[in-house]
This record gives sequence, C-alpha cells and structure tokens, in this order.
Amino acid sequence: MPIKALGRRGRDLLEPGRVVSSWVMASSGLKQKMVETVEHLPESATVEDAIERLYFLAKVERGLEQSAAGDTIAHEDIKKRFLG
Repeated sequence: MPIKALGRRGRDLLEPGRVVSSWVMASSGLKQKMVETVEHLPESATVEDAIERLYFLAKVERGLEQSAAGDTIAHEDIKKRFLG
C-alpha cells in the first residue's frame, strides 16, 4: 500500500526510527517486538492502525532478508517491467 494512500495519520504511523530498527535488528523475541511496536503507537491509534504497522514492519524485515540473500532485481529490469 502506498504511504500516500494511508493519509496523514497513517503516514505518522510509518515514520522511520526506533521501532523499525529494533524490529529488524533483533532476531529473537518476536512477541516482545510486536508488543513494543504497539506500545509506540499514538493513543488515538485503532486496531487497524496496529495491524497496518505490524504488517508494514514484517514486509520491511522480509525485504531486508531478501536483499541480504541477494534476492533482488536490478533497477533497469524494474524499469523495463513497468515502462514496457
């Protein structure tokens, strides 16, 4: 989901920083990382906000793992796919 589509409140939930880095740097304690992520949400956050945040962080972690494993696509190949 594009960040713009989340609206102002959604973008605030996706700001980079301490939660992202603690999520991807630690390799154990998934439940604890999830609790910390939810605790860092604003008081006005909804259940949907929490789910979106956790999903976003899981995708970031997966992408970093894929990149570290060399499972990437060259920029030129992506341009060809999307620009014809």
